[in-house]
Amino acid sequence: MSKFKKKKKGLPPINTASLPDIVFMLLFFFMVATTMRETSPLVGQDLPTAVEIKKLSEKRLVSTIYVGPAADKKTYGDGDKIQLNDKIATVKEVRAFIYAEREKVPQDEQSAMTTLIKSDMKSTVGTINDIEAELREINALKVTYATRQGTEK
Repeated sequence: MSKFKKKKKGLPPINTASLPDIVFMLLFFFMVATTMRETSPLVGQDLPTAVEIKKLSEKRLVSTIYVGPAADKKTYGDGDKIQLNDKIATVKEVRAFIYAEREKVPQDEQSAMTTLIKSDMKSTVGTINDIEAELREINALKVTYATRQGTEK
Protein backbone atom coordinates (compact mmCIF):
# COMPACT_ATOMS: atom_id res chain seq x y z
CA MET A 1 0.00 0.00 0.00
CA SER A 2 1.02 3.51 -0.63
CA LYS A 3 1.36 6.20 1.91
CA PHE A 4 -0.45 8.81 -0.13
CA LYS A 5 -4.07 8.51 -1.05
CA LYS A 6 -5.50 10.15 -4.08
CA LYS A 7 -8.15 12.71 -3.25
CA LYS A 8 -11.39 12.34 -5.08
CA LYS A 9 -12.11 15.25 -7.35
CA GLY A 10 -15.54 16.76 -6.61
CA LEU A 11 -17.30 19.67 -8.14
CA PRO A 12 -15.46 22.93 -7.68
CA PRO A 13 -17.30 25.53 -5.56
CA ILE A 14 -19.38 28.12 -7.40
CA ASN A 15 -17.65 31.42 -7.77
CA THR A 16 -19.89 34.04 -6.14
CA ALA A 17 -17.55 37.01 -6.48
CA SER A 18 -19.68 38.73 -9.14
CA LEU A 19 -23.03 37.99 -7.45
CA PRO A 20 -23.30 41.34 -5.60
CA ASP A 21 -22.64 43.18 -8.86
CA ILE A 22 -25.44 41.32 -10.59
CA VAL A 23 -27.86 41.89 -7.72
CA PHE A 24 -27.20 45.64 -7.63
CA MET A 25 -27.46 45.88 -11.41
CA LEU A 26 -30.90 44.21 -11.30
CA LEU A 27 -31.97 46.41 -8.39
CA PHE A 28 -30.92 49.53 -10.27
CA PHE A 29 -32.76 48.38 -13.42
CA PHE A 30 -36.04 47.80 -11.58
CA MET A 31 -35.75 51.11 -9.73
CA VAL A 32 -35.39 52.96 -13.03
CA ALA A 33 -37.97 50.98 -15.01
CA THR A 34 -40.76 50.95 -12.40
CA THR A 35 -43.34 53.72 -12.24
CA MET A 36 -45.11 54.60 -9.04
CA ARG A 37 -48.85 55.07 -8.83
CA GLU A 38 -49.62 58.73 -8.24
CA THR A 39 -53.08 58.40 -6.72
CA SER A 40 -54.94 55.57 -5.08
CA PRO A 41 -58.46 55.09 -6.45
CA LEU A 42 -61.15 55.93 -3.91
CA VAL A 43 -64.01 55.68 -6.43
CA GLY A 44 -65.13 52.87 -8.73
CA GLN A 45 -63.74 52.97 -12.24
CA ASP A 46 -65.68 50.96 -14.82
CA LEU A 47 -64.86 53.11 -17.84
CA PRO A 48 -67.26 53.31 -20.80
CA THR A 49 -66.18 52.01 -24.21
CA ALA A 50 -65.58 54.03 -27.37
CA VAL A 51 -64.79 53.09 -30.95
CA GLU A 52 -62.38 55.91 -31.77
CA ILE A 53 -59.96 56.81 -29.02
CA LYS A 54 -56.81 58.91 -28.98
CA LYS A 55 -53.94 58.96 -26.46
CA LEU A 56 -53.01 62.17 -24.70
CA SER A 57 -49.57 63.40 -25.71
CA GLU A 58 -48.45 65.47 -22.69
CA LYS A 59 -49.43 63.62 -19.53
CA ARG A 60 -47.75 66.15 -17.28
CA LEU A 61 -50.21 68.82 -18.49
CA VAL A 62 -53.25 66.70 -17.60
CA SER A 63 -55.33 67.21 -14.45
CA THR A 64 -57.42 64.13 -13.66
CA ILE A 65 -60.83 64.19 -11.97
CA TYR A 66 -62.26 60.79 -10.97
CA VAL A 67 -66.04 60.35 -10.75
CA GLY A 68 -67.88 57.24 -9.58
CA PRO A 69 -69.35 55.42 -6.63
CA ALA A 70 -67.18 55.37 -3.52
CA ALA A 71 -65.14 52.23 -3.04
CA ASP A 72 -65.73 52.49 0.72
CA LYS A 73 -69.49 53.04 0.96
CA LYS A 74 -69.49 52.88 4.78
CA THR A 75 -67.26 55.95 5.00
CA TYR A 76 -68.46 58.02 2.04
CA GLY A 77 -72.03 56.78 1.45
CA ASP A 78 -73.90 56.10 -1.78
CA GLY A 79 -74.09 58.17 -4.94
CA ASP A 80 -71.47 59.67 -7.20
CA LYS A 81 -68.28 60.90 -5.55
CA ILE A 82 -65.60 63.14 -6.99
CA GLN A 83 -61.96 62.33 -6.30
CA LEU A 84 -59.31 65.03 -6.65
CA ASN A 85 -55.80 63.68 -6.06
CA ASP A 86 -56.13 61.44 -2.98
CA LYS A 87 -59.30 62.78 -1.40
CA ILE A 88 -63.04 62.80 -1.97
CA ALA A 89 -64.21 66.33 -2.78
CA THR A 90 -67.26 68.34 -3.81
CA VAL A 91 -67.94 70.15 -7.06
CA LYS A 92 -67.02 73.46 -5.41
CA GLU A 93 -63.49 72.18 -4.71
CA VAL A 94 -62.83 71.53 -8.42
CA ARG A 95 -62.00 75.21 -8.94
CA ALA A 96 -59.25 75.23 -6.28
CA PHE A 97 -57.91 71.92 -7.65
CA ILE A 98 -57.55 73.30 -11.20
CA TYR A 99 -55.93 76.51 -9.91
CA ALA A 100 -53.44 74.45 -7.89
CA GLU A 101 -52.64 72.29 -10.93
CA ARG A 102 -52.08 75.41 -13.05
CA GLU A 103 -49.58 76.72 -10.51
CA LYS A 104 -47.43 73.61 -10.98
CA VAL A 105 -46.65 74.31 -14.66
CA PRO A 106 -44.89 77.29 -16.28
CA GLN A 107 -47.02 80.25 -17.43
CA ASP A 108 -46.49 79.61 -21.15
CA GLU A 109 -47.75 76.00 -20.89
CA GLN A 110 -50.88 76.74 -18.85
CA SER A 111 -52.96 77.29 -21.98
CA ALA A 112 -52.16 73.72 -23.11
CA MET A 113 -53.45 72.12 -19.90
CA THR A 114 -56.21 69.53 -20.26
CA THR A 115 -58.72 68.29 -17.72
CA LEU A 116 -59.29 64.53 -17.92
CA ILE A 117 -62.52 63.19 -16.45
CA LYS A 118 -62.35 59.49 -15.59
CA SER A 119 -65.98 58.71 -14.98
CA ASP A 120 -67.61 55.43 -14.07
CA MET A 121 -70.02 54.10 -16.69
CA LYS A 122 -72.95 54.39 -14.27
CA SER A 123 -72.21 57.93 -13.05
CA THR A 124 -75.05 60.38 -13.45
CA VAL A 125 -74.96 63.05 -16.12
CA GLY A 126 -75.86 65.67 -13.49
CA THR A 127 -72.55 65.18 -11.68
CA ILE A 128 -70.59 65.45 -14.93
CA ASN A 129 -72.56 68.57 -15.95
CA ASP A 130 -71.86 70.20 -12.57
CA ILE A 131 -68.12 69.57 -13.02
CA GLU A 132 -68.21 70.90 -16.59
CA ALA A 133 -70.05 74.05 -15.45
CA GLU A 134 -67.42 74.67 -12.77
CA LEU A 135 -64.66 74.17 -15.37
CA ARG A 136 -66.36 76.64 -17.75
CA GLU A 137 -66.50 79.28 -15.01
CA ILE A 138 -62.73 79.16 -14.52
CA ASN A 139 -62.03 78.96 -18.27
CA ALA A 140 -60.67 75.39 -18.24
CA LEU A 141 -62.21 74.53 -21.59
CA LYS A 142 -59.99 71.65 -22.71
CA VAL A 143 -61.88 68.66 -21.33
CA THR A 144 -61.43 65.04 -22.37
CA TYR A 145 -62.95 61.80 -21.12
CA ALA A 146 -61.19 58.51 -20.41
CA THR A 147 -62.60 55.41 -22.14
CA ARG A 148 -61.72 51.85 -22.99
CA GLN A 149 -61.28 50.59 -26.53
CA GLY A 150 -64.58 49.14 -27.72
CA THR A 151 -65.78 47.34 -30.82
CA GLU A 152 -67.95 48.85 -33.50
CA LYS A 153 -71.45 47.38 -33.66
